[in-house]
Amino acid sequence: MDSDRIDRMIAAVPPALALRAGLDLGIFTLLGESAATAESLGATLEVAPDRLSRLLYALASIGLLEVKDGEFRNGAEASAFLDASVPTYRGGDHALLRELWGADLLTADSLRQNRPAALHDFSEADAESAAAFSRMLAPGGVIFGRHLAREIDLSAVRSVIDIGGGAGTIFVGLREQRPQIAATLMELPTVAAVAPAILSEYGAGDVVVEEGDITVAPSTGRHDLAILKAVVQVLPPEQARSAILNAARCLNPGGEIAIAGWGVVDDDRLGPPEGVFLNLTFLNLYRHGESYTEGQYRAWMTEAGLRDISRSRLADGAALFRGRLTG
Repeated sequence: MDSDRIDRMIAAVPPALALRAGLDLGIFTLLGESAATAESLGATLEVAPDRLSRLLYALASIGLLEVKDGEFRNGAEASAFLDASVPTYRGGDHALLRELWGADLLTADSLRQNRPAALHDFSEADAESAAAFSRMLAPGGVIFGRHLAREIDLSAVRSVIDIGGGAGTIFVGLREQRPQIAATLMELPTVAAVAPAILSEYGAGDVVVEEGDITVAPSTGRHDLAILKAVVQVLPPEQARSAILNAARCLNPGGEIAIAGWGVVDDDRLGPPEGVFLNLTFLNLYRHGESYTEGQYRAWMTEAGLRDISRSRLADGAALFRGRLTG
């Protein structure tokens, strides 16, 4: 027996942090399809080129950048997924990763103190905090909307409600495929108050914003598709159940629900890895949120009157549960 596997786990952390730093600085987007030196990139970013070059060479060492004669350009994967100007961009959550990875470092503290060491409470957020967090999630919402539009047939969908969707930018990506969809965002009052301004920045000022708590009551309207992204996983079990039951009550007969997030684990709780380890992150952020099992999701959805329940995986790695309301 040796320590190779442990060494590989530890060695995987610095490349991930270098990737996040590159996304945070916008290096891959600045490069686009061109090449640049550390000096020219440093001038654009207003950072010292000799210091920036350390990050550039680190990114080149893991294949995200290529370097020749002192000029750096995007590697194949960076061109395809890390340049914010391309529709397949996967880096929209880089600001959120800072929050999540910072919280991950506090797991032992959260366990010792028997409380979240980096508590995040949507209901108690002030306007400034709600706006900052919603803006952090907004780019990822657009990307998720694009993924969902490729997964779900929207041809017969006239009205969609995004429940607990932060700023509601899922609609921006979703309506690239079907602009005529009527869009409603249902959010807690603190988030609903800041959402219209952010939506306007994304050219989606026509989204109807409705204040409400899905754990208490459904929307006042009825829709063909209800989206719950990363909502169920932040709630205690009874509220998670209520959220799904009330989301189903937002549907027209024959309407569909789409529940998505990384906070899902198999019934044996050993996989998939993103669900298992996000469950640890939740210890640090929420008093009660957790990665629920597939069996729990299916039981709640069945109780809500949903049929044809399926679980799949979106292009960004998130789990997607779908079910249709009979009647």
